[in-house]
Amino acid sequence: MTPSVTVLQEHTLGSSALSPKTWPFDLAWLPSSACLVGGSVRDALLERHSDYLDLDFVLPEGAVETARAIARHYKAGFVLLDTERQIARVVFKQGTADFAQQVGDTLEEDLRRRDFTINAIAYNPHTLELLDPLQGCQDLERGLLRMIAPENLAEDPLRLLRAYRQAAQLGFQVDGETQQVIRQLAPNLARIAAERVQSELNYLLSSRRGTPRLHGAWEDGLLQAWFPDATAMGLTQVAAIDQTLRRLKEEWPGFYGILQQRIRTSASGKAAEKEPEASGSTRTWVTTAKLASLLPSDLTAAEAQLWKLKYSRAEIQAVMTVLKYLPELQADPNLEQWSLAQQYFFFQGVGAVFPAIALMAIAIGIPLNGMAAMIDRFLDANDPVAHPQPLLTGQDLMMALKIPPSPRIGKLLAALQLARAEGKIATREEGIKLAEQLLGDRDLADWW
Repeated sequence: MTPSVTVLQEHTLGSSALSPKTWPFDLAWLPSSACLVGGSVRDALLERHSDYLDLDFVLPEGAVETARAIARHYKAGFVLLDTERQIARVVFKQGTADFAQQVGDTLEEDLRRRDFTINAIAYNPHTLELLDPLQGCQDLERGLLRMIAPENLAEDPLRLLRAYRQAAQLGFQVDGETQQVIRQLAPNLARIAAERVQSELNYLLSSRRGTPRLHGAWEDGLLQAWFPDATAMGLTQVAAIDQTLRRLKEEWPGFYGILQQRIRTSASGKAAEKEPEASGSTRTWVTTAKLASLLPSDLTAAEAQLWKLKYSRAEIQAVMTVLKYLPELQADPNLEQWSLAQQYFFFQGVGAVFPAIALMAIAIGIPLNGMAAMIDRFLDANDPVAHPQPLLTGQDLMMALKIPPSPRIGKLLAALQLARAEGKIATREEGIKLAEQLLGDRDLADWW
């Protein structure tokens, strides 16, 4: 089959990734046969721009050598991603450029081994030729995500889930025949490395556009191996979180901003070099709440599923806190009637995870008027219930009361914190006096 070739006009390239003027290196470093392929071509044709470049080049030969020479000349980072397949990456401040050895004897053969037609369009920056042997441009115009061949999806089952991620990113529909193949191959996703699966899932969880695609992935069996307890109710809850988030953006913009804050995480295993976090994916209190919606109420089983997906310890602790404390709100949803002591101990238990719990609580129907007061407390850094500031330290108590270190110190400090939240004490002197009373009260013997 003769490839479909279109010659673009240089003045139409503008500031897209197709224009070498936007690249961090000079076009002269590329051989005349080198082509830009994949997502950067697709996004340029869709006029989707990004400040961070993600370029992929295919070369008939010398891919690694070309990458190494460019990295050396521009004093950029160099990473050999795959020795066997001859793939290397050059890392610049404003983006990355991957260089891969062509698979097969021709460029068309290489393109036919890819996942979807919209990702199988090549562009030769020397000749300005757009090569589209699989009618990917036509599918771009139709807003359709269509597989190239079933065997391509079977070769790398992560492509099954990636179909839903890319459909969410682009606002595309998945072709009917492609969806049927995805359903048939869905069990194969279980053998993909957890880090790669997590990357795709995180995008679907972090984007409102990803929610219906996440539901579709569940219906088509792609979540079974990773979230075996996910239910239609849980997916509906994810959608409710999106709706609640829009409401909070209008009514509590400050709290909305906190919900969007990224959770600090540390790597929990070496992810595949070629599988960076999906573009647009972030780990926030919003994604924490959504993730909790897909898990069972049994804490041990839920934690095991998160570890299996290689989430970080910080992320797992956050989700587990949501699952542990949300039932407390469900059991007693009339928050306006909670005592200061109840509120104090609740805030002490949930800590920084409160935003995720509040978001999820509102989404499942906890009365907003009661939760509003809790949110206001959380937003007030000086609130003595949500953010108690200690009047005394353990060392202060030991010196003032002449008592040795013991577990009683921690219990005394907690009692003083609560007393301050309830307005019973306000100074160090009042705190020491109350501590003396607590130590001398025989009725509190069991408390120690």
